[in-house]
Amino acid sequence: MTNRRAKTLPVLLVSLALFAGCGGEGGAGGGGTAADSPLLDPTSAAMTATAPDSYRVRFETTAGDFVVEVRRALSPNGADRFYNLVRNGYYEGARFFRVIDGFMAQFGMHGDPRVTAAWRAAPIQDDPVAASNARGTVTFAMTGQPNSRTTQVFINYRDNSNLDAMGFAPFGEVVEGMDVVDQLHSGYGEGAPNGSGPSQAQIQAQGNEYLEAEFPQLDYVERATIVE
Repeated sequence: MTNRRAKTLPVLLVSLALFAGCGGEGGAGGGGTAADSPLLDPTSAAMTATAPDSYRVRFETTAGDFVVEVRRALSPNGADRFYNLVRNGYYEGARFFRVIDGFMAQFGMHGDPRVTAAWRAAPIQDDPVAASNARGTVTFAMTGQPNSRTTQVFINYRDNSNLDAMGFAPFGEVVEGMDVVDQLHSGYGEGAPNGSGPSQAQIQAQGNEYLEAEFPQLDYVERATIVE
């Protein structure tokens, strides 16, 4: 981990997610992805395993480390998707591209556009909202359409319970290092076209090459591992 200078981020939320793009592999640059990588095949056995009833994920980032505890009962489809993405290295290199002070921090678009394209076509089914979007909870982003969750997630900075009725189902929460999440670079503000931050369309098309060139202060995931 590298305690870095300030941080940076954006993109949208309710529009929120414009959805789940992709985030990570290939380290800081999110460079090339091997042709036989399971990250290019969302339907493979490696990417569709059932998650444990509960597990923890340690994120090592350029701002420091934080730990997310996932409970499958809260959002079974979301917990399974997150589990498989983490254990196959999907989030490594992923930028926190949309960080809005007092709202949330969003990440999960991959550094390789080919991986992004593969996962945009592989949404999961919605889960009932079993927990509120309280501060520190972690939730998949959606397009506003049914069954549109893919890879993007956000961490709530405040009580965002207004999202509950919109179908945003938390699947876990930050249990260590919320102070690190609070420090993620937020200087770029909201994403384009509503702000001057990163454009999701550009991330989809160019991946981390675009983010490194235009938004170099963005914090990112150096490593994500299942620790329990």
